[in-house]
Amino acid sequence: MTGDELADLLSSGDVAVLDVRTHEEFAGLSGYPCDPYQGHIEGAAHLDLNELYPVAGDHDAIRRYLAERGIAEGRPVVVYCHSGQRSELAAALLRAAGIDAVNYPGSWHEWSRRKPPA
Repeated sequence: MTGDELADLLSSGDVAVLDVRTHEEFAGLSGYPCDPYQGHIEGAAHLDLNELYPVAGDHDAIRRYLAERGIAEGRPVVVYCHSGQRSELAAALLRAAGIDAVNYPGSWHEWSRRKPPA
């Protein structure tokens, strides 16, 4: 999945987006100097991979975590982090729980090169 494909999905409302970086990264309080700006994809839900990993295999807990973050069951989920590594693991955990999840490999590193929100 590319950034343009994700932008199209976001504009159609056909997908949920899940950021699995740390709270500080999601909030724009920390990040990597290679990124033009810090923050998150507008409309993304947040679930730190460190919270998701301990419940790996507990499909009910994973679904509950997503529901608590406003991600409805049955809705496809695009997962991202900074560079696509944490999000690939998270997407695999979600798929194992029966959730239609895909990794956005460009993740924040690519997305932050798009025009920042106003």
